[in-house]
Amino acid sequence: MGSRVHSLSFYLSLLVIAFLVGAGCRSSTSHSTQMGPGPAPPPPQTPTNVLTYHNDIARTGQNLTETILTHANVNSSSFGKLFSVPLDGKVDAQPLYVSQVNLPMQGVRSVIFAATEHDSVYAIDASNGAVLWHATLLNAGEVPSDDRGCGQVTPEIGITATPVIDLAAGAHGTIYVLGMSKDVSANYHHRLHALDITTGLEQFGGPVEITASYPGTGDNSSNGQVFFDPKQYKTRPSLLLLNGVIYTGWGSHCDFRPYTGWLIGYDRLTLKQVSVFNFAPNGSGGALWNSGGGLAADAATGRIFVAVANGTFDTTLDSRGFPNRGDFGNAFVRLSTLNDQLIPEDYWTMSSTVTESAQDQDLGAGGVLLLPDLKNASGQTVQLGTAAGKDGRLYVFNRANLGKFNPQNNGTLYQELDGALGGTVFTSPAWFNGTVYYGAVGDRIRAFTVNNALLPSQPTATTSNFFEYPGTTPSISANGTSDAILWAIENTNPAVLHAYDATNLSTELYNSSQVNSGRDLFGPGNKYITPAIADGRVIVGGMNNVTVFGLLR
Repeated sequence: MGSRVHSLSFYLSLLVIAFLVGAGCRSSTSHSTQMGPGPAPPPPQTPTNVLTYHNDIARTGQNLTETILTHANVNSSSFGKLFSVPLDGKVDAQPLYVSQVNLPMQGVRSVIFAATEHDSVYAIDASNGAVLWHATLLNAGEVPSDDRGCGQVTPEIGITATPVIDLAAGAHGTIYVLGMSKDVSANYHHRLHALDITTGLEQFGGPVEITASYPGTGDNSSNGQVFFDPKQYKTRPSLLLLNGVIYTGWGSHCDFRPYTGWLIGYDRLTLKQVSVFNFAPNGSGGALWNSGGGLAADAATGRIFVAVANGTFDTTLDSRGFPNRGDFGNAFVRLSTLNDQLIPEDYWTMSSTVTESAQDQDLGAGGVLLLPDLKNASGQTVQLGTAAGKDGRLYVFNRANLGKFNPQNNGTLYQELDGALGGTVFTSPAWFNGTVYYGAVGDRIRAFTVNNALLPSQPTATTSNFFEYPGTTPSISANGTSDAILWAIENTNPAVLHAYDATNLSTELYNSSQVNSGRDLFGPGNKYITPAIADGRVIVGGMNNVTVFGLLR
């Protein structure tokens, strides 16, 4: 399980704290290390939290409360790398951030939460890089999973999905994390953990083992039930917290059958499984991948929107126009969560869906973005979403009427923009002030400014430089609509952090390779990197480290 070194007094203090707040934790699954007893820094002037992937459950990627970083000071003279913290594995999950955490015996700190593929979660002081606590998700004798013969997540699989933080859960707030591991008998496990954000200790009787079944006769089924086999799955989409439920999405290792796609929900306070849905229960495939993008949801209606990967789609439709055997491979799907039941309400897939799935040209390679309400040319309010995948087309769907399936053409979709992107998509788009941003494979970042609730067929602006595989997922910081900066990582060796004027992508404000001394380098690229921006800090996960950029003192 790795070493667990404590000072006796600090360990006893943690036990006392856990007893007093009723944490009900198992000390065998986490440990904490106090670093540096120096005075806590003052709270930030503009506190901002990043509690979920891409800032919100619509997955816009925007932080509109950034008052410190501006067009005037983000340059190589004033801005750069502040510190880099070595960790015990790859950081594929986006780091999260809480501006004011009151930690035992350490005071109020701004804290970065970083998770690794070695099944570790770190709480890091955002001011100086000190490790405030470190928790392992491994049981005694366990190790992280091997890569299962698939190079998508390698050399080990631990925590891939971005966690989610609920500041109202438990006595101090809770970070929910999914970890994969392998025990001494070569059995594989996925567990959902709920860790106190101040100590890293387990809460609510956790962790819970991921198990599931669903009616069907598809892959890995028996006696009319499809079963979740932990060794066949990894969880890549970021976790979603919606109306008190933690939703988890599941895909396979390199399309290695047998597998199907799962969406599974757990109560945030009891960790009890409350909902299960399978996207190809009478077939195969239909996984949730999304290259780490978050499961997207409409907070007002409680509906979830997903882009499903290649798999079985039943071209024979029932009286409602739905696939007659319930198989939704290679489709956008809208699900209701009413009464904690996951019910498909609508979907769309292209007329050539069977061919696209057979050629592995699926929708589900990229993440979904839900746009804010827009007015069309008639003054009507429309609610849209967008995503793109391996076929390189940019899709825009009407959330109220996705369009279902027409074997003749794709005319039921709100918009299909063929040729708008310069490559396939293994990333998530972003939104800011009427503009959608995409970073496809081998392409420039492209901005599409919305007019009358329509995206243009060609970009309104692009960056001057290109981004190699897997492209890039942009994030936006701004003070309202002012000083908007688009941040993106180039997956090279060394990796490069770029900052552009979000209103004019041809203007690059900064990149981390500009200083000849190598001052701002932070190691080789990592294909899942999505930057998080808050309180004047740009936080980047990488190969065995997390790096913080900001204004130089």
